[in-house]
Amino acid sequence: MKRFLGLLIGVSVLLGNNPANADEINCGSLHNGFGPYDFRYQFGEPKRLVESAHFPPYVESLLRGRTADAVGGDIDYTLRAFPNHHRALLSMMNLATRERTGKPPGSRFSVECWLDRAERFAPDDGMVKVLWATWLIKQGNKAEAEEKLAAGIKQAPEMNTNFDYSVGLAYFDLKRYDLALAAAHRAYRGGFPLPGLKQKLMKAGQWRDPPPLPAPTQTPDNVANESQEKTAPTPSAE
Repeated sequence: MKRFLGLLIGVSVLLGNNPANADEINCGSLHNGFGPYDFRYQFGEPKRLVESAHFPPYVESLLRGRTADAVGGDIDYTLRAFPNHHRALLSMMNLATRERTGKPPGSRFSVECWLDRAERFAPDDGMVKVLWATWLIKQGNKAEAEEKLAAGIKQAPEMNTNFDYSVGLAYFDLKRYDLALAAAHRAYRGGFPLPGLKQKLMKAGQWRDPPPLPAPTQTPDNVANESQEKTAPTPSAE
């Protein structure tokens, strides 16, 4: 009996000193038979194999499964191979919302666990934190959502319109319209094609056209080049 109690105390101390172990017990180890791979940096054969076999467009759109009866099973496989697969995380979140459950059919983990696993696997991935903030907003936990969103923005990738658009949607749902508008301007200036965020802001009476970009700074070299262009002879029509 004393030995048993000693083991319990040892386990408790170990978990208390290492929160990641507690997360692993609750949400599973990241070890996987295939991968795991970082979604941001994997563009070769592993990504092609997983997405073609388990995450084709109709799975991403939640229309039907490919290798599993429940579409959640294929998304589950994708997220075990690519824990921070942004689109697969979003699909799992959408599936949970549609099914009105935190743990969708076919998924071995809850949405919270998939997000926890993604953050453990890629703690520097700002998009994971933005997706987590989006999920927290849907659950009504706006205070924690703002913290996750702020943490994600600190890790923002350079020149990523999808990231800016997602940030804008999250801030819109938090009714932080000034920040949503700024993110929308960044996304659309970079060429993001979907008009949804702009339409939301317009409907809320919060849309403003972005200010014009500043004119390029005139340098002596620029002025000299312009002068040469103006004085260059016109090509002959012959």
